[in-house]
Amino acid sequence: MMEITNPYLLAALGTGFTFLMTTLGAAMVFFFRKDIKANVQSIFLGFAAGVMIAASVWSLLIPAMEQAEELGMIPWLPAAGGFILGGIFLFGLDHALPHLHPGSEKPEGPTSSLKRTTLLVFAVTLHNIPEGMAVGLAFAMSLQTGASVTLAAAISLALGIGLQNFPEGAAISLPLKKEGCSNGKAFLYGSLSGIVEPIAGIATVAIVQGATLVMPWLLSFAAGAMLYVVVEELIPQAHLGEHTHAGTAGVMFGFLLMMVMDVALG
Repeated sequence: MMEITNPYLLAALGTGFTFLMTTLGAAMVFFFRKDIKANVQSIFLGFAAGVMIAASVWSLLIPAMEQAEELGMIPWLPAAGGFILGGIFLFGLDHALPHLHPGSEKPEGPTSSLKRTTLLVFAVTLHNIPEGMAVGLAFAMSLQTGASVTLAAAISLALGIGLQNFPEGAAISLPLKKEGCSNGKAFLYGSLSGIVEPIAGIATVAIVQGATLVMPWLLSFAAGAMLYVVVEELIPQAHLGEHTHAGTAGVMFGFLLMMVMDVALG
């Protein structure tokens, strides 16, 4: 079996898989006539939050500290600095880009004349930027000699992100259908909301090529951005209404699954 040694190709394969899972989730618009039930949606949102929390710790922050130590840096400095910068970056995007979360009536960000359907797609696109960065970085790092992230760990990260992208794709296409889009348009927009993952992943790999000192900062940057999404959006949405227990169960299951995959395959 031919071994892949090109970091761009590996990053494209990893983020391509997560994009595919978003597309498959968006395809649920052809099989469901109505929105996903509120308790099921809470479980999905909680699961996504759990996966992203575990991935941030085991696949991003810990490798960032290990990489920094190998490079002779103070281990916690790039981990903490990158983490804060990642949160600030998503905070800035959250306030600069108009968007509408599924299930919400009022858009967030600056006032815009864009259609609700466009704002819904923007909301999911915001989530996918740090996810694409994380998967692309993990696969690129797995090629380094003595890498702190193995190929198996990178694959487990892609699997975890992909698993939570499936319900995310459905969570965007079904509300778009409810907003009046045809099945085909709702599927297309839901699928395209995930295209930013390959773009972000490959672009991040291009940035770090030949700049090893930046790698710990970017790993923790992705972690900070992902956790911002979790705290600002996923967990609050998972605990809306009467389905708080379903959301909590989703968080715990997603965290446990991702932790086991990271430890077992890492």
